[in-house]
Amino acid sequence: MRKIIIASHNKMAEGIKDTLNYITGGHGNVHALSAYLNNTPIQEEIEELLKDVKEEDEVLVFTDLLGGSVNQAFFPYTSRPHFHVISGMNLPVIMPLVLELNDQYLTADKIHFALNEAKEQLVYVNDFVANMSDDDEDDE
Repeated sequence: MRKIIIASHNKMAEGIKDTLNYITGGHGNVHALSAYLNNTPIQEEIEELLKDVKEEDEVLVFTDLLGGSVNQAFFPYTSRPHFHVISGMNLPVIMPLVLELNDQYLTADKIHFALNEAKEQLVYVNDFVANMSDDDEDDE
């Protein structure tokens, strides 16, 4: 089983999960952890999410900020087998990993590939459009 956790400060995780479900049709075992909205310590919320996870299960956690308190709360779990934490989440990195088949564990190479592909999605569109216009003029 692969469990996916989207975790953030406030409600960002819920928003990303909702958008992900809209685009993928609810594919995957995806959960949102919106931290600090109630008086429950984040560690208790994490333990609740992980209570059904077995040692052979895979867990993929996406957090909002590297070094932020939500990300730090997941640090101790990275020593578990098949437990991955990715910071700086966005849809282009989450989608391909959620849609990846569950019949085998994710490798570090697959995760790095998804991260690199997601980085390519970070684009200053003004420059992108300007370059498209320049390319069109060159074709004439």
